[in-house]
Amino acid sequence: MKVKILSPLWGHEYLPISEFLDKIRNEGYDGVDTWIPENKVDKRALFDYLQKHSMYVVSHQHRAEGSTFKEFKASYIKNLNECAEPGPLLINSHTGKDYFSFEQNLELIDAALEFSAKTGIKVVHETHRGRLGYSPQMISAFFAARPAFRITADFSHWVCVTESMLENFSDALIEAIDRSCHIHARVGFEQGPQVPDPRAPEWEYALNNFLNWWDRIVLTNNQNDNKILPITTEFGPEPYMPKIPFSDKPMAKQFEINCYMKDLLIDRYHPFR
Repeated sequence: MKVKILSPLWGHEYLPISEFLDKIRNEGYDGVDTWIPENKVDKRALFDYLQKHSMYVVSHQHRAEGSTFKEFKASYIKNLNECAEPGPLLINSHTGKDYFSFEQNLELIDAALEFSAKTGIKVVHETHRGRLGYSPQMISAFFAARPAFRITADFSHWVCVTESMLENFSDALIEAIDRSCHIHARVGFEQGPQVPDPRAPEWEYALNNFLNWWDRIVLTNNQNDNKILPITTEFGPEPYMPKIPFSDKPMAKQFEINCYMKDLLIDRYHPFR
């Protein structure tokens, strides 16, 4: 099993796509975690660059929309097909809504499973606020209902939603770790989905908790003989990144933090590189 470290496009939308890809390749990233550009020129530039430089991609589905569930589901399937175009390692999906019924969200999981069966591309469902996997206690019902249900582990949302380091959710956490095929390596805390700077000593306790969870995911994927485990260093820009009061200045530099996380993870998981 190989660990591949990806950079998010998130926070770099202002750059031409080829300039952004040059930037992350020069920093030693293995690939990119991105939505598919709607602009055809940017899409072609992305696909050509990935092929030319043999970089990995995780496609990001977050655009599904609709005023009714029927419209949302149709949009969701359409976006999964779009995300499949570059032949990604997997599709990271913002699936459903926290206000959809259990049956409706399950219908979307089933649509994704059917899509994967037809295309051979795995769809993993991000544990994200506002979506079907927004909390450990709510996702457990989906685990029980669908043995093939797999996730992107973004536990930064769970620590925020539960206002805890998940001390009281060990059963759901164990199951989540077993079902994780992708990691969003962002460190959250009890009152937010992103610590201002994981290098600061006051956030060492949070970083260590997350590293422990990620270690267990890496070992599980290795034991299961999965070929590649993608990890995205997903510290984000404003509003995830707080600003210094009375200014427009972020408290830390997003890309600098993500590169710090990249180097930390490469060093930590070097046996799987």
